[in-house]
Amino acid sequence: MALIAPSILNADFSRLGEQVVETVRAGADRIHIDVMDGHFVPNLSMGPIVVKGLRPVVAVPLEVHLMVTDPAMFIEPFFRAGADSVIVHQEVVPEPMPLIEKVHAAGKKIGLAVKPDTPVEVLEPFLKHIYLALCMTVQPGFGGQSFLPESPARIRKLRELINKHNPNCELEVDGGIDKETARTAIEAGANVLVVGTGIFGDPAGPAEAVQALRSIASC
Repeated sequence: MALIAPSILNADFSRLGEQVVETVRAGADRIHIDVMDGHFVPNLSMGPIVVKGLRPVVAVPLEVHLMVTDPAMFIEPFFRAGADSVIVHQEVVPEPMPLIEKVHAAGKKIGLAVKPDTPVEVLEPFLKHIYLALCMTVQPGFGGQSFLPESPARIRKLRELINKHNPNCELEVDGGIDKETARTAIEAGANVLVVGTGIFGDPAGPAEAVQALRSIASC
C-alpha cells in the first residue's frame, strides 16, 4: 500500500488547519510541507511558523521538504517547531553524511531528494542511511505542473537501487501526482505519493480526493 502525503503548498491558506484536518480524517498518512528560499528554486514559501501552527492540529507526521540552498541552517528551527522529518536536496548537499549524522543524533529522520535532471544514481551511496528517497517528477518550485514523461523510468531505477541497498527506505514521488498518474508512479515502484493540486484543487474537495487516491494506493 502506498502512503498519501498531501502537499499544503496548494492548500487554501485562509483555512489551512481545517483543510489539513480534513485530509487526515479522510486517510492521509502524513503532511508534506514545501519550503522554498527563492534561490534554489524561483519561489518563496512557508517557514517554521507554519509547522508550529499545524503541530497541535494533527497527529500524523509532518514532513518538511527543504528546497533551499543551505538546508543546514533551517533544519533545527523546523524540528523545534514540531517537524518529524526533513528532506534535503542532494544537489546542494553533495556530501550529505555529516548532515545525516547530525539529524540522526537529534533522534529525527532525514531523506534525500533529486530534481528531474539529476541522475537518481547519485543517491546510491546514501540509501542505507536515510528513511526516504524523493524522486521529483516535475521541476521543483511551483505546484500544478504536469507529471514528466521520463519519471517512470527514473522511479524504476531508484526502486532497483533501494531494493539493493535498503528495502526499508521509502520511495517518494512529488509533482504532477493525481488520480491519473498515481497508479503509474506506484507501478514504477513509488510507495509515498506527494499530492498537492490533485487534492486541494480537486472540485470534489480534499477529503474525496484523498479517499480516491487511497483506493488507488491500496490496489
